[in-house]
Amino acid sequence: VRGAPAIAIAAALGLAVECGSQKGKLADAEAAKKYILEQLEYLKTSRPTAVNLFNDCARLAEFTKGLSGTADEVLAGYVAEAEKMLESDIADNKAIGKHGGEAVLAKAVGKSKVKVLTHCNTGSLATARYGTALGVIRHLHESGKLEHAFCTETRPYNQGCRLTAFELVFEKIPSTLVTDSMASYLMADKGIDAVVVGADRVVANGDTANKIGTYQLAIAAKYHGASFFVAVPFTSIDLGKASGKEIHIEERPADELTHVGGKRIAANDIGVWNPCFDVTPACLITGLITEHGVITKKEGE
Repeated sequence: VRGAPAIAIAAALGLAVECGSQKGKLADAEAAKKYILEQLEYLKTSRPTAVNLFNDCARLAEFTKGLSGTADEVLAGYVAEAEKMLESDIADNKAIGKHGGEAVLAKAVGKSKVKVLTHCNTGSLATARYGTALGVIRHLHESGKLEHAFCTETRPYNQGCRLTAFELVFEKIPSTLVTDSMASYLMADKGIDAVVVGADRVVANGDTANKIGTYQLAIAAKYHGASFFVAVPFTSIDLGKASGKEIHIEERPADELTHVGGKRIAANDIGVWNPCFDVTPACLITGLITEHGVITKKEGE
């Protein structure tokens, strides 16, 4: 499972399935609560960077503590609450798409249609449906305001090439795939109006952690005068960390760089550094697009 919102939803619904298998097996309500709370704590150990998982597990834990009745009623109460996450995520994503589309157009002064670049995959394959950053592109397309979408291949795991490109073609959105290393020249040559990406975590000062390669896109966007938006649900915001320096960055296996299709293409003795995410400083971000609107910095901050 990949995609910060999808990770949280899959965890919650996975536990809901397990709750179904526990019917009639737990002594009382307290035993059912103990079971659910222990499983939520265990699920939090699966992915350290995506904060949605932690936020939703914490919210579900508080909800569970307030349940009453028999053991089976507590289990059923959790299942019903977990199922609501699907509908909520879709509604949030559509709101993000609308707010983001309006924000992109507002920054592209004098233009009726815009060119947008996105990175990694933030669509229906990373969420319950519709998507965050890709939801912004979807909304622009549905509104007749999108001239063209560009997506990076997103090395080394190629989520953009394998997933985002698939979604864009499936939705019949005018789009082009580029390699990560083409992004700066793309902005210079094609006149990109906005870069819109997702994030696995946004901390208190506005720094964001997202798929590796995002940071360099923000730098290139700043140089070329393109707006740089981060599209996230509120569950991706972590006010418990002061800055991006406190975000734990996962590292991926070396063979993602050294092998293609199971065949080694790199020299046998070469060292590999393969961080899964990077941190984009808040000073490079035009705004955070959320389901409640767009958060922007005050002048000089």
